[in-house]
Amino acid sequence: MISEPLFSEAYARQCDREDVLAGFRNEFLFPQINGKDAVYLCGNSLGLQPKSTRSEIIQELDDWHKLGVEGHVHAQRPWVSYHEQFAPLLAPLLGALETEVVAMNALTVNIHLLMVSFYKPTAKRFRIICEAKAFPSDQYALESQVRMHGLEPSEVIREIAPRDGMETIDVDDILSAIAEEGDQLSLVFIGGVNYYTGQVFDMERLTKAAHAVGALAGFDLAHAIGNVELQLHSWDVDFAAWCSYKYLNSGPGSVAGIFVHQKHCTRKDVFKLTGWWGHNKQRRFLMEPEFEPIPTAESWQMSNAPVLSMAAHLASLKLFERAGMQHLINKSKALTDYTHQLLMQVLQNQSSSPMFKVITPPKRGCQLSLLFLRNGKRVFEYLLEQGIIADWREPDVIRIAPVPLYNSYRDVYLFASALNEFHNKP
Repeated sequence: MISEPLFSEAYARQCDREDVLAGFRNEFLFPQINGKDAVYLCGNSLGLQPKSTRSEIIQELDDWHKLGVEGHVHAQRPWVSYHEQFAPLLAPLLGALETEVVAMNALTVNIHLLMVSFYKPTAKRFRIICEAKAFPSDQYALESQVRMHGLEPSEVIREIAPRDGMETIDVDDILSAIAEEGDQLSLVFIGGVNYYTGQVFDMERLTKAAHAVGALAGFDLAHAIGNVELQLHSWDVDFAAWCSYKYLNSGPGSVAGIFVHQKHCTRKDVFKLTGWWGHNKQRRFLMEPEFEPIPTAESWQMSNAPVLSMAAHLASLKLFERAGMQHLINKSKALTDYTHQLLMQVLQNQSSSPMFKVITPPKRGCQLSLLFLRNGKRVFEYLLEQGIIADWREPDVIRIAPVPLYNSYRDVYLFASALNEFHNKP
């Protein structure tokens, strides 16, 4: 039992002493500000570098140096099969079968590849439902896929926005839209966690509703994987894509990945853009003209593995395996709840003239978005001066993410204290 006041460094330090995952903080490298480790609350944008990343990459550089092309079969981790080691590490983060996941390409590239397979508009069934103010790259991808079929985005894409006066979307409004579209609906495509507000969508209910009217359901999990509990296989999600540089800490622009439900992996009628790395791996190097797809998500691969970026990905996923996703989710809830409590106290101190409001709903991961009513950019700059790295999103939101793998209770105490200090500045 902690007897210290909630809004105190002593309380935060006691929580850190009782944190069973606290040791993982020492596995990461922190940016330096004024010669000290920064308080880094920006893992929802770019995760920190694991200390082991360097050695994982150097291993591949050394094998390339010593073996040249022979590294494809004789490297410590042979490059030909390099991607195969990721399925057992990714599947527990996604609630997926190992045959349903593969690390490959970049996020928006993968969205396009999946859309080619799963958005097949007809004269009757052609509509798409997505969230309003989705991440712009998702919107660009949807619009260009619609145009590729000779259709007009404004006539095809239905965006579901928050109700008047609200910051987040009521899932019932999405469900109602699905029912209204009925047999005109081809696809529901939603960001599992909204990048701006941090809202977590009920992917299971949305998938079930889409299937009830004969449509498919896909998700962009860029802000979900490594952050919230996912059970894609049991939820019957059709497909999903993600990046690895946010909560998965795999470096800027690192390799991404896809999920394709097992029921689609062996279907002969699912069209896909193909390349030789999706071909029967036992016959890949026979250079045969006919494509024979691997009966797993691997068949969506087109090219051989980008080994150097995958080495960074491997370093982080090994940490997730050691920590265990359920332990991370438990800490995330506790740490984010504590952060929210501190923010409520900051607002209580500003009761006569609140500076911000928290727009992230209770159904959330570890991201909290603060909508500033005034001075938002000045607050962001002040935080940086205090050695606190957060994330600014135009026009007036500061996003923070107390990531359970490397953030501490003291980190969020220092952040809340800095907000208090700014408010009290003369």
